[in-house]
Amino acid sequence: MELLVQLLLGAIGGNVGGALFKNLSLGMLGNSLAGILGGGIGGHLLGALLGAAAPAGMAGTAAGGGVGGLVLMLVVALIRKALAK
Repeated sequence: MELLVQLLLGAIGGNVGGALFKNLSLGMLGNSLAGILGGGIGGHLLGALLGAAAPAGMAGTAAGGGVGGLVLMLVVALIRKALAK
């Protein structure tokens, strides 16, 4: 269940990042895919890095997934932009 929440919130985070940084947007599908991947990674990293100090339960899962999705979408967009030059 936690992984599903991370992936869903990752997709939302990726699309929020695309809306906030329109010049870096990958399009709805690209933002969602990068966000899903980032959500899964971000949720696991948050738990691994913070251990017992990580926010407990769904709140921590949601935070890790959303932030991870946004961050990975931005990283992919910046790499894509740099390669296009």
